[in-house]
Amino acid sequence: MPLPYGFLKGQIASDVWLKPSRGPGETQYHLHFSIKVAGQPWDVALNVGTDDDDDSLQFKLAFDFHHTITATLAASEAGRNDLTGQSALPALDFLRSDILKDTGDWRRSDPMDGSDAPEPVASVKRLLTQAQSQSWTIYVFGRFYTGGDSGIHDIHMNQGSTGNHFRNPGGDPPHRTDGNDIWQDGGLIVDRGDQGFSAFFARFTQQVTPTDDLGNPAR
Repeated sequence: MPLPYGFLKGQIASDVWLKPSRGPGETQYHLHFSIKVAGQPWDVALNVGTDDDDDSLQFKLAFDFHHTITATLAASEAGRNDLTGQSALPALDFLRSDILKDTGDWRRSDPMDGSDAPEPVASVKRLLTQAQSQSWTIYVFGRFYTGGDSGIHDIHMNQGSTGNHFRNPGGDPPHRTDGNDIWQDGGLIVDRGDQGFSAFFARFTQQVTPTDDLGNPAR
């Protein structure tokens, strides 16, 4: 059973701030901000790095992003757009679609030290702050919060992770929230009006490709 997945469309309705999240063996860092959906703020947790050199973030930051998906997104409704179970664009799959075409090489993030200075934190925060001040429309792809809270997270590649706690066994019941799956990758696309589109995509160094039909590392 696929996890609840899709994208939020709207304008940034809060300040943008960096927040650490301590996990087993590492601290992950997210840029948080909110988007209003039906008048209510939805939290966005955008992955921008870790303090673990063995599982650092890799990213693509394309300030001049060109793809036919932008026309589809422009025609979509504001707010929450559900793509759960879909297996074609606009659902994202870094390996099964051409969404990363012409976005350059993967870059390794700087070591995270809790400040806004390392990359990609500095550049992405600057882009989001501009989006807030200019009321640009943004599109955030990922998995929706479950358990009653309103928000979106897992805004990175969501397949190829190793370890049994990430493995997608297939069938029902659904696997854990941050497990592997296909056509559920996350990302950020910013409509900068006359200046065109920008996009941010991320993955972790311990995510292995290619993947099988469940999103697990292929043998």
